Amino acid sequence: MVLIFQWAAAALFLYTGLVVLYLLFFALAGRLRKNKNMVRTYAATSQRIAVLIPAYREDGVILESAQQGLLQTYPASMYDVIVIADSLQPETIQTLRKLPIQVIEVSFEKSTKAKALNVALQQLPTTYDIAVILDADNLMAPDFLQQINTAFQQGWRIVQGHRVAKNTDSSVAVLDAISEEINNHIFRQGHRSVGLSAALIGSGMAFEYALLRQIMPEVQAVGGFDKELEMRLLSQRIPFTYVANAFVYDEKVPNEAVFERQRTRWIAAQYKYLRLNFRSGIRSLLEGNIDYADKVFQTLIPPRILLMGGLLLAVMASALVNSPVFLLITGIQLALLLITFYISTPNALIRQIGPAELLKLPVLFTSFIKSIYKMKTAKNQFLHTPHSAKGVSQ
Repeated sequence: MVLIFQWAAAALFLYTGLVVLYLLFFALAGRLRKNKNMVRTYAATSQRIAVLIPAYREDGVILESAQQGLLQTYPASMYDVIVIADSLQPETIQTLRKLPIQVIEVSFEKSTKAKALNVALQQLPTTYDIAVILDADNLMAPDFLQQINTAFQQGWRIVQGHRVAKNTDSSVAVLDAISEEINNHIFRQGHRSVGLSAALIGSGMAFEYALLRQIMPEVQAVGGFDKELEMRLLSQRIPFTYVANAFVYDEKVPNEAVFERQRTRWIAAQYKYLRLNFRSGIRSLLEGNIDYADKVFQTLIPPRILLMGGLLLAVMASALVNSPVFLLITGIQLALLLITFYISTPNALIRQIGPAELLKLPVLFTSFIKSIYKMKTAKNQFLHTPHSAKGVSQ
């Protein structure tokens, strides 16, 4: 029995070790080639852009997002802001229609972002070159569309912008902002630094318009539609880039309840696309499609707060049972993971970490455990993350 336990523990720590080394490798790559994904000079030619903003019950934020969307330095005649209004209040829609934007009303028995985008793409003309997808709470930096246009002029068909926090007004929001930047550094900056595709994130992303119209009807995801897009496009060997200075400001979750709800949706999507793509991911690795195989491997990576909390518990357990070998293994892994987090986090956010944020980590660890048990809820029901109007805070 003891031998079985030891073999099981060894297998588990081999898995966590591979994950930690994977994260550390891309974190270091992002540091070594830090300026690789910057746009330095704007393209002289402007392409037609459709800015698509699905808004499901987002009356509190959509007016600000729509108004801010009109303040781009990009030529006004070359882009349209299009709000896809799903279950908005009549007075909100009336106010939106007074703005120089387009409003497409949609209604579904069970709403999803994929459904809203598909209806909009069916109604819109085919005269656009680029489609930008935002969340209803997102605010684009003034030069965002210029940055995106430049990347497309360089030949890219799919571009992920740099989504950053627009609020850090609570301990949970600070930790959520840090998580976002770690993702940006490892899965976008770091991946592009070694020639692999950046990860998509669901908003602040842009697609060749014709390509999006072609592939979106195949996407029927309840949650995690960006993950399905990633898998479908990378399996077709269509790469993605990342523009680190194309900023989109995104509201971070304010408390544990919203955090748990959001992560339930994310974990359910991750498990779903692992199950659907695991076999084809192995096959694609043998066929040389490294981008797709890497994306499938990412679905095997546990949420980082679970990984950190699990390793900390393993260190404590190894010390209690007086197992110096496992104590050394788990201690090294935990140290390397913390180093990875440190080099992936901007200094401005590191300075915001205090006792309140550290004390909140065990609470969020528990919330993640709860999210795993609630995954079934997210399979057939879109778990909406509520937003409120907040100013940009960096």
